[in-house]
Amino acid sequence: MAPSTRRDYYAVLGVPRTASDKDVKTAYRKQARKLHPDLNPGDKAAEAQFKEIGEAYGVLSDADKRKKYDRWGHDWEKIDQAGGSPFGAGRSTPGGTRSRTYTSTASTGDFGGSDDDLFEQLFGGAMGGRARVRANTARPQKGADLEQPVEITLEEAFAGTQRTFTVQTARGETRTVEVKIPAGAYDGLRVRVAGKGGAGIASGPDGDLFLVVAVQQHPQFSREGRDGADLRAQVPTPLYTAVLGGEVMVPTPKGTRLALRVPPETSSGTRIRLAGQGMPRVGSGERGDLYAEIVIQAPRNLSPRERELFGELASLRGAGAGTATPA
Repeated sequence: MAPSTRRDYYAVLGVPRTASDKDVKTAYRKQARKLHPDLNPGDKAAEAQFKEIGEAYGVLSDADKRKKYDRWGHDWEKIDQAGGSPFGAGRSTPGGTRSRTYTSTASTGDFGGSDDDLFEQLFGGAMGGRARVRANTARPQKGADLEQPVEITLEEAFAGTQRTFTVQTARGETRTVEVKIPAGAYDGLRVRVAGKGGAGIASGPDGDLFLVVAVQQHPQFSREGRDGADLRAQVPTPLYTAVLGGEVMVPTPKGTRLALRVPPETSSGTRIRLAGQGMPRVGSGERGDLYAEIVIQAPRNLSPRERELFGELASLRGAGAGTATPA
């Protein structure tokens, strides 16, 4: 977008110039949720708007940059640099995400100090410290992006969850950061927390924090499909029910059980679809399907009469005792 065609940042976010910091943040989040690339795949216009609101928010959410923007408009960077006080353009671009990335919000409990080095010793130093670089150039640079693996249960992935981290900066200041993980989260999903990564250089914007999700294996359900929204569950089924037809109970990720009608003469391994009973799809409000896989259970501890009846059945079907017929 050329400077001559750049829209006023307040107009971009749809707020008046008297808007409070809270109003600016609320307006940004509302538009970001609507324009996020994950919800508008292949929509170049939405992607451009997403980047535009990110640029506007990067300036208007910073008190110092907002003051200079209010004074000089879009030329604030050049004018201020010419005066010998270089500072960053604040172009935090939440639009720069990939299809497997979800942008989350984070609330921070501040117990003293500035926002610098918030994740310098994140999780006891597991992520490593921030590089402290003394600015010797007028050109601002975005801070490094940081990644941290996060493991959740299938139940947490179904309902959505959050993680609260207690971190300590190099100055010994303690902070808490709460990150929301969306419903439907799947293995490899990268949850983006804007501005919580490495420190920017020469007043450039801070980098982002990416939580990389890993979902624990579940004893009852297996996830299927590109986004893991479909579920498969093996359903133990008595031989008599599989042969004659009947009803079995199927577990669901909600923790409830559904009654499923099994047709007569159902083979082991047959999959029966329960539409809309799978996992949520990230950011869409829709749900995948649940596939009940029939696993026939042979009866045990047969009585003499039951053995006799099975023998009669084998004779009727043309199968002699102790022989097997091809499937």
